[in-house]
Amino acid sequence: MADKDSLYIKGLKEGDRFVFEQIFREYYPLLCNFARRYIADKSLAEEVVQDFFCRLWDKQNEINIATGLSSYLRKSVLNHCLNFTRKLENERKVVNYGESIEEIYGTNDFDSNNELSEHLERALSQLPEKRREIFELSRFDGLKYHEIAEKLNINIKTVETQMTRSLDFMRKYLKDFIISIILIMNMINKM
Repeated sequence: MADKDSLYIKGLKEGDRFVFEQIFREYYPLLCNFARRYIADKSLAEEVVQDFFCRLWDKQNEINIATGLSSYLRKSVLNHCLNFTRKLENERKVVNYGESIEEIYGTNDFDSNNELSEHLERALSQLPEKRREIFELSRFDGLKYHEIAEKLNINIKTVETQMTRSLDFMRKYLKDFIISIILIMNMINKM
């Protein structure tokens, strides 16, 4: 079994499409069942596993498998499931917040077309690409600094530095909206 794992890992790192397809055929059903432990909806669990395999193929030359292939795949799918559920939870909080604002004020002033959203989009677009990616992983996907460092294969100090710079920039760029942002964050944190 270990020899098969070694061949699979070697083939995967070398970009062997046949090996990747073999891994997919062998592990996809097992990983979907595993993902269902964390994501009740069967189609969503399958989607998460499919997304994992797409990323595995895209980052094949970057993978570092210290354990057996099966353990690596399960741990990776677990991380994908946790990230997915975290993202769903954040989206739910935003939707609930919007509904709360609508109930209080009779309108939803925080839809994607409002001035704050437009300024936020502009501010994000002005960040350097890697800095923006780190910021979005932290603030929108809810990843911790060490998770971002691991995901992007960079030093945690780099993540900290880039987040500090991003936050300084966003604070200056969005200074006219700081009160609105604080109110939104307080409402989201209370949910």
